[in-house]
Order: sequence, then structure tokens, then C-alpha cells
Amino acid sequence: MACREAGRRRTFAVISHPDAGKSTLTEALALHARVINEAGAVHGKAGRRGVTSDWMAMERQRGISVTSAALQFEYRDVVLNLLDTPGHADFSEDTYRVLSAVDCAIMLLDAAKGLEPQTLKLFDVCRHRGLPVITFINKWDRPGREALDLLDEIEQRLGITPTPITWPVGIAGHFEGLIDRRDEGSAIRFSRTAGGATAAGEERIPVTESLKAEMSGLEHALEEIDLLDHIGADHDTETFLAGASTPVFFGAAVSNIGVRLLLDAVIDLAPAPTARLTGDGEAVPLDAAFSGLVFKIQANMDPAHRDRIAFVRVCSGVFERGMMLTHVATGRPFATKYAHAMFGRERTSVERAYPGDIVGLVNAGALHPGDTLTQGESIQYPPMPIFAPEHFATVRTTDPSRSKQFRRGVAQLEAEGVVQVLVSDRRGGQSPVLAAVGPMQFEVALHRLQHEFSAPVVLEMLPYKLARLTDDAGEQWLAQARGVEVLTRVRDGELLALFTDDYRLGSIRREAPEVKLESLVAQVA
Repeated sequence: MACREAGRRRTFAVISHPDAGKSTLTEALALHARVINEAGAVHGKAGRRGVTSDWMAMERQRGISVTSAALQFEYRDVVLNLLDTPGHADFSEDTYRVLSAVDCAIMLLDAAKGLEPQTLKLFDVCRHRGLPVITFINKWDRPGREALDLLDEIEQRLGITPTPITWPVGIAGHFEGLIDRRDEGSAIRFSRTAGGATAAGEERIPVTESLKAEMSGLEHALEEIDLLDHIGADHDTETFLAGASTPVFFGAAVSNIGVRLLLDAVIDLAPAPTARLTGDGEAVPLDAAFSGLVFKIQANMDPAHRDRIAFVRVCSGVFERGMMLTHVATGRPFATKYAHAMFGRERTSVERAYPGDIVGLVNAGALHPGDTLTQGESIQYPPMPIFAPEHFATVRTTDPSRSKQFRRGVAQLEAEGVVQVLVSDRRGGQSPVLAAVGPMQFEVALHRLQHEFSAPVVLEMLPYKLARLTDDAGEQWLAQARGVEVLTRVRDGELLALFTDDYRLGSIRREAPEVKLESLVAQVA
């Protein structure tokens, strides 16, 4: 049963640089699958609602995604597990964790900007993990670059072959429709809806001389398609699954144009779940006993209950609510009485789940990202990445009566991986050091401490810019040095030496070459 049901699953993430339209596309996909009646990102409205995947208060206030979200829904008798990711580089660690739980990715590009730095980094992770990538070139309804130029950039900078499946009629900013290269005898014309709140109407029209006269960009689009046919830029399943080519789609997510064709491609092209590798490189068959990977922890999704949910990717076997599992990291049993299927903030009880599904386990206080849960033999899936922090700040509560809430909030942020928490005897537990990849993580931490844990806090930036791993001997030597501080990382007990700059680090290395000072390298395997 596990293998049969796994064949009905598609588990994928949407990745992009900030502001490419990722959350809008996520909403549009759900809209075309008819699991929501109206898109949340209604632009140009004074009372703009937040998109389904942006459920946190800060996300709705700022209009950006700061945490990943899972949406499960059915389309064409297939169960889709869609993971929306934060695009901002400051939240790379969360995005990388999500990519460990999916089988495919949709890479979203802005038609005017093409490949941007964060997109390049995320594509490298997809390549490292062997994830096939579908490309969606968004915002074709706005001025942008030439379609062929964007294909050239994908091929030259990513080293993969773009194979367009849809092609735009009209230049960027003058979007007249699409041609499906699998049916070049017709063009698809779209009728927009107010604010893009509902799905755009589609009409397939045979290509005739009168249509060419009506759609000014049709003749040129057909000429470009002839060129693509000549160079053999056709979709090939083998090279796509191997990560050597990427099928390309064009559209405008905010107007829901071209989105249905992309959604169909997820069903038709994206791979179903297959056997996953353990940390030892062994493949776990889909029909083996249940095993699952915890890739995300999120607290306070339901403010009324203040619960903590572990997001678990089912890797093998069949999950059944109430089953007793083993938490491999501790060897202790783990009960699954409360299990949910997720749709943004909304959730429903799930009785059974199969490989590829995402299950939310409630009140999972003992679990952390990277943990493995099993019903059978003790296997361990690869660990989650821990990134090298570049920003450091102390945090303390301004209300001593809220110290308990403050400590609980900091512990929760550390458990979720929102920030890294560093401590030392000298600083004490009332003023821990928060370490982050980017400064926006501090904004999230402060907002959540104040609003979710009712702990008023103040943040004081520290002058440190880089961290290196050291040991007990190194800690003793560095205790006497200027411009350096050694703290313990709560997550794993590692000793981190913090330096103000590269010059100070180099000076200490020259003065005491025997002191252990190792670079922190993110594990993304």
C-alpha cells in the first residue's frame, strides 16, 4: 500500500529570491487546485489579506515570508504536499531544511531580474541534493527581459539545459497569451479577473492568419518556437530527473496566468517519492516499516493552545495516528495521538499518511530538526545544516517578573532554529547571546518574544563578525586574548570563539597556531 499511495504523492518546494512572487505563486497554485476560493494576495486593495502560507502576524504586517509553511491538497486525484519557503537570505537555514524534505523544486524567476544571488544559492543546494527543478518565469505582465536571453542565462550560469514547455506571446509587459509547445497549433488567451483574486479564464484558439493579426506578438513567438525546435530544446524526462535540464514555464502569478499549466506539470513531470538514503548511505524502501524525518519545529501556530508542532516528512511505510514510534536520537518512545495534515495555519486530524506526506505532530517538545522517528529498525537520516552565524547580539528581558516566559521563549526559538543561542558562565542565563545568519532573524526573535511569550526584551548588538569552532584548551588560551569571546552553543554544546574581524583572527592564529580555530561549514548533504 505504501508504494501505491506514494505514487499518488508529489512533494515539492517553491524557491526564489525575495520579491520574485513566491508566496503569490503558492496561493495561485492552491487557487487553481480549487482548495481555496479566492487568493489572499489581492494587490491594490486597502484591506489586503495575507496569503494562506504567510500565517504569522509579522509576515502579514511586513508582507514577507519569514518561515516555511506546508500546504497539503489534492488535484487530479494526486496528493500535493507544497512547501512554501522564506526567500530572504537571512532565513536560508529554514529553506535548506525544507529542501531536505521534498522530491522536487519549482524555481521562480522574476522576468525582469532573472537569476538573483539567493536563487543561485538555492539552486546549488537542489543540485547537491539531486532535486530536479522546474522553472517558472514570473511577472511576464510587467516590463522585463527577452525570453531567449533568460534561457541563455539559465544555461550559462546554472549549467543546465532549459527546455521551455510554454512560451509567451508578446514581450514582457505586453503579455498576450501563451503557446503550449506540446500543442503548437493553438494559442492560449487569458481573461483576467479583478485583482487576480480568482482563476483567470483560459481559451485555446487555433493559430490562424486572423489570430496572428489579432495577437501582435504571435508571429514572433512562433518564430522563436521554431528556433527552439531547431536546437532541440525539448523536455527530456531522463535529463530532468538527473538535474541536467529544467522544463520552463512562463506566466504571471498575481493574475493567475500560466499557473494551471505549471500545476499540471507538477503532476505530470515531478517525481513521486522514492527510497531515501540514510546518513550511512543506505536506501530505505518505501514499503519498509514507518520512518520519518523531522525537518521543522514551529510553536504557537494556534495562539489559543500555545502548542508546538513538529513537521515530519514520511519517508517509508504507513503512518497511523496513535502509533508508538521510537525517537532515534534518544531511544525513547514517542506517542502520536495528535497528528495533523497542514494547510498553512489551518490543520485537520490525519488518521493515515504515506511516503511524501507531511504530518504535523503536536506537543513534540522532545523533537528537533534533523531527528528521525521510526517504527522498525533504528535508522538515521542525514542531519540538518547548521550555518555559520555572522551577526551576534545579547538579549534580555526588561521586566524581571517575565523572566520565566523569557527563558521559555529563548529556548523555543533555539529549538526551532530561528536563531542560535550561545551562553557562558560570565554572561549568565539572563543575557544569552543570539547568533544569526542575517539581522532579520533578530527582528523575528524580538517580535515573537514580545508577542508570543509576553516577554518585553531589549537587544544589544555585539561587535563580533565571525565565529570559529574551538575546544577546551583553546577556550583557556583565548580567555586571555583581546577582541575574542568563547561561548557554548546550546544546540550541540560546541564551543564557538567569536572574533571582531578577520585581522584579529589572523593575529591570534599567528600568535598561537596550536589553538583550534576551525571554520563552521554548513552541512547540506
